[in-house]
Amino acid sequence: MTDSPHRPPIPFEGIDDVLAVLRTGGHRVSTACRVVLESLFAADGPVSAQSIADGSHGGGQALELSSVYRNLERLEAHGIVKHVHLGHSPGLYLLVGSGQREFLACERCGRVTSLDPAELDPVRAEVQARFGFRARFDHFPITGLCAGCAASGA
Repeated sequence: MTDSPHRPPIPFEGIDDVLAVLRTGGHRVSTACRVVLESLFAADGPVSAQSIADGSHGGGQALELSSVYRNLERLEAHGIVKHVHLGHSPGLYLLVGSGQREFLACERCGRVTSLDPAELDPVRAEVQARFGFRARFDHFPITGLCAGCAASGA
């Protein structure tokens, strides 16, 4: 479904599975890499590199932002992490071990809804049928107003 230069996602259950994949591939797992992974596993959704560097998500240890980005890039190249753009903020990162996710983002309240790609297959099929365009929603979300914001009026 995605046209990415990165490897396909690697299924994993927990941090130990990810560490095993990296070590089996001959990669050294630094303290920074472990802290980045702990932060991603502790997060309840996509997180910014800055929040990981600040120690805001589970890792608890502050890191240099450049180190966080290096580790996120390496993890993304291995199909463990992906980044998404959910609005006008910097890219956010999430684990992909449980499979690909696509997103809806509210332009008013900022609420992000994570979906299994199959849930958007009817939308994709309609776009392709009407316009011949194969749509993807895994890197950029569908934006608009969530049900709550839409009900409260424009």
